[in-house]
Amino acid sequence: MLTNATIDSALRLALDEDAPWGDVTGEAFVPADASARAALRAREDGVLAGIEVFARAFGLVDDEVAVELRSSDGAPFRSGDVLATVRGPARAVLRAERIALNFCQRMSGIATLTRSYVDAAAGRARIADTRKTTPGLRAFEKHAVVCGGGHNHRFGLSDAVMVKDNHLAVLAGEGADVSEAIRAARARLPHTTVIEVEVDRLDQIPAVLDGGADIIMLDNFSPTRLREGVELIGGRAIVEASGNVTLATIGEIAATGVDVISSGALTHSVRAVDLGLDLSLEN
Repeated sequence: MLTNATIDSALRLALDEDAPWGDVTGEAFVPADASARAALRAREDGVLAGIEVFARAFGLVDDEVAVELRSSDGAPFRSGDVLATVRGPARAVLRAERIALNFCQRMSGIATLTRSYVDAAAGRARIADTRKTTPGLRAFEKHAVVCGGGHNHRFGLSDAVMVKDNHLAVLAGEGADVSEAIRAARARLPHTTVIEVEVDRLDQIPAVLDGGADIIMLDNFSPTRLREGVELIGGRAIVEASGNVTLATIGEIAATGVDVISSGALTHSVRAVDLGLDLSLEN
């Protein structure tokens, strides 16, 4: 999902945004022949994600910058740990510093939060992300979820069928039968494609089951209603819970017997992990 081409494209846009006409501070104050050494150091505990993206930012600015990785994506770290070292032309190191940190800090924030959710679920349900991602950065953020021990939901509208409440509202407005609509869609889809349907009431479940949905999302159900939904579905479809998922509620949600818990909070409002680049000039 997170390809080299995707990384380079996003980094080039970010670098161009940050210094469209060059780094005037670096060019005015840093000698052209100065060399620097820097350490990427954790300033709090967390889970690492985006370390290869961090390294690539420097390479795109100047291929003479050498980055030595001391850790890898998915690895936990403690405050004070050195996660990578950077060495090369000082102007290039300073030019790439902020962009490299921005990506790695945000991705590590997502990985760290995801690990907390996974730990809170205690293996009772799979933790998954959603499409509530930063525009243009979905591949990075979904990669970070995996680094934290979570799983990816569909990447976008093109790679999976998911019938949400607004789709059902359109069907109802047209007088269509939900069960028949699901069966008709399956007849048109490749045999490898699963169908997920979102419901927000228990009384919607029988028609969705009758249509043969593979996954049923119980949206904004209370824990009591989730248990009732799991019992009603009775193993005839994968059960996903979504809505109002927080660290305070996820343990209780996981205990209801659902198979998957999806949460937009993993990506849409995460706090970046505090990482710093401690730099010194070399002779």
